[in-house]
Amino acid sequence: MCGIAGIVNIHPKTRHASAIRLMTNRIAHRGPDAEGVYVDDQVALGHRRLSIIDLSAEANQPMWDYSGRYALVFNGEIYNYKEVRALLKDYPFRTHSDSEVVIAAYATWGPKGLEHLNGMFGFAIWDQKEEVLFAARDRVGKKPFFYHVSASQLLFCSEVRGLLASGMMDGKLDESQLDEFFKYQAAQHDHTLVKGIRRLPAGHYLLLKDGQLTMEQYWGYHHLRPSADDLAQARRQVKDLFMDSIRLRMVSDVPVGAFLSGGIDSSLVVACMAEQSSSPVHTFTISFDEKQYDESTYAKVIADRYRTDHHLIRVRPESFLESLDDILASMDIPSGDGPNTFLVSKFTREAGVKVALSGLGGDELFAGYNKFIMYYKLMSWAWVQNIPVSLRGNLLRALSARMKNHRLEKLAELSSLPNWNISTVYPVLRQSYSDQDLRSLLNLPVPVDGVKAHLAATTKDLAWMGRLSQCTVGEMETYTRDVLLRDTDQMSMAHALEVRAPFFDYRLIEYVLSLPDEIKYPHQPKQLLVDALAPRLPLEITSRKKMGFTLPIDQWLRKELAQLTSEKLQYLAGRKEFNGQYIMDTWKHFREGDPRVLWSRIWKLIVVSDWLQRNNL
Repeated sequence: MCGIAGIVNIHPKTRHASAIRLMTNRIAHRGPDAEGVYVDDQVALGHRRLSIIDLSAEANQPMWDYSGRYALVFNGEIYNYKEVRALLKDYPFRTHSDSEVVIAAYATWGPKGLEHLNGMFGFAIWDQKEEVLFAARDRVGKKPFFYHVSASQLLFCSEVRGLLASGMMDGKLDESQLDEFFKYQAAQHDHTLVKGIRRLPAGHYLLLKDGQLTMEQYWGYHHLRPSADDLAQARRQVKDLFMDSIRLRMVSDVPVGAFLSGGIDSSLVVACMAEQSSSPVHTFTISFDEKQYDESTYAKVIADRYRTDHHLIRVRPESFLESLDDILASMDIPSGDGPNTFLVSKFTREAGVKVALSGLGGDELFAGYNKFIMYYKLMSWAWVQNIPVSLRGNLLRALSARMKNHRLEKLAELSSLPNWNISTVYPVLRQSYSDQDLRSLLNLPVPVDGVKAHLAATTKDLAWMGRLSQCTVGEMETYTRDVLLRDTDQMSMAHALEVRAPFFDYRLIEYVLSLPDEIKYPHQPKQLLVDALAPRLPLEITSRKKMGFTLPIDQWLRKELAQLTSEKLQYLAGRKEFNGQYIMDTWKHFREGDPRVLWSRIWKLIVVSDWLQRNNL
């Protein structure tokens, strides 16, 4: 887990020694253990290292292959690097690192080497002989890879602020992406909120050759097929895949811990780690004085059952307020989430742990959110689509306005859709702001919804899937990749902590997506997962009401954070892109307790305001 940066000249050839160091200095938090730079007339490569596997100096980067032809800068981990290394019998390895396995795989197999790698990564390889850059991002998008291309250079980096720090591009807000940020907590697919900065899409690689940039997809849903396994076979396969995913993610030359919330997903991660560990697992739990948010009693049940070395982190409003500037400063890209991960990462790293496993992905893969049930049921009510659209939505809109009910507003919007499929229904289920809300918030035209367009393009690939699998793809293509995984990366790497997510092993994803609804339908929360790994969790964990890993920010915004919130919103209200009166009215309604104004809407406004000011955009 590290930070990478690079500059490749298209024309003319020149050295960029100062620019590459500005970039690596800006992302120094990602890799405090070592720094490396290589510069010539054609390319500049930079690396900041967080040492996890092979702690020796020989594993520092940029790393050259034995022949001196290929140079690598790598961010991430290859969990099955030992297995891949065993396939490369003729390669003269000089280190025991997973990084050298990546460069050997490319030298041996070219782009097809990606098919052998199980891990999280964003990396670039410079072919000095052919003057070609090859770069790739992992299948799910756990690790970031941002780039900017002009007529003169291609710049790439693990973070947007590293590109801005180069001094080789202008930093301007991309106003056209604001609508998707407020709808989905992130600019979507390959876009960012900065003009000219793009993301290499997950499951893709790019080539820069003779000044031409090309991109190819090497992993997606089009190659998946339905499974014929019955329920008993599915349980066995889920168990085997998950246990192996845990095994691979415990490979490390430094201590490994786990985030433990007390929910099903993190509890199963800890249970399976304990089975495969010869020493007590280090577990970390956040607790609050606000009892409706506190899950520490459930976490202690698991910690006691598996005799972990348990660390309880109590977060109070004053300690959150003290950390707030650091939390906001850690956001390379604005986010509607993330403070929880920042805090647990901070205390985990301070305890001397460099690697932590997380329960991220269990809800998305095993239908743990209410929206899965809603989508499943909506798609079962085909007869509703025979009712005229105007009749479907008008009554619910009137009721929601009268009752000030956010859920009714959402249902009214769903009822007004002319047809129901994954590309029309899922975006509404996930949206924080509707198009009508955005017309009130932004002094900008509301463009075509990128999420709807992207999901519509995948409809053919998903047609055979069950409804729950389709909804999982919706999550994977939006919230999972562009919010959950991005936040996990930026908030954990703010403390140089590597977070690994066993539920996002691509083999497990592919298998669960292939299963029919009748095997996965959640009569109880994530029943397939719980049954597959029974009896590892006690009934008090599997049967309790879902809480989610959240902070009591809604309460704090009205009290301890009220002054800061007012200041941030006033700044935003003064910008030309926003309707200032609408922002201040929204803040007023929230303070007065209007249930239609969720705290998450206020938090997004705070985050964007701070990010715009902090980056002078």
